[in-house]
Amino acid sequence: MITRVARHGIRALLEAHSGWEVCGEANDGREAVELASVINPDIILLDIGMPNLNGLEAARQILAASPDMPILILTMQESDQVVREVLRAGARGFLLKSDAGRDLIAAVEALQLQRTFFTTRVSQMVLEGYLDRNPEDTDPAAKAKPKPEEESADILTGREREVIQLLAEGKTSKEVAVALHLSVKTAETHRTNLMRKLGLHSVADLTRYAVRNRIVQVF
Repeated sequence: MITRVARHGIRALLEAHSGWEVCGEANDGREAVELASVINPDIILLDIGMPNLNGLEAARQILAASPDMPILILTMQESDQVVREVLRAGARGFLLKSDAGRDLIAAVEALQLQRTFFTTRVSQMVLEGYLDRNPEDTDPAAKAKPKPEEESADILTGREREVIQLLAEGKTSKEVAVALHLSVKTAETHRTNLMRKLGLHSVADLTRYAVRNRIVQVF
């Protein structure tokens, strides 16, 4: 998650560029979605590890309402799984936080011109079609390997990912219900269905699952 100090630094970088203005800042993903609908900015920067609603889910919800909105995702990791998730969410840019001081302006300029911006490694992966390959196509032995638990994240709906993030962050069923505008009974039903769907038995199991699958981030 980007700290308040880091956000101040990013804002300073952006506003030092002639003609640019930061028109809004959000403390979490849910607020980012709400601000996007009200402000309708030219470009949105999202931290992948935001609380209450992570950057990927926020991006999905923003793009569902505004399909052409250019979104730049900031992340600390460049793993294959994170790259896939960012691209599936529909973001047009992917920038490592460690590179923000050097590449942030170039990334925003690219999105401003309706282009994409990815790190060199990610661009090469996309160019080579690596992200679309099935490991079983190139490694027959992979067919015999058990599939990693991370793959099960794809079976969750958007609402289920929202619920599991809030539960993993320590929210009670009542707090989940308030955050998502649900009845407490519906929130509890979502929790029960999640555990059944994922073969888990406690909120602690849900939390470990959420951390392993990068639905929440631990710092």
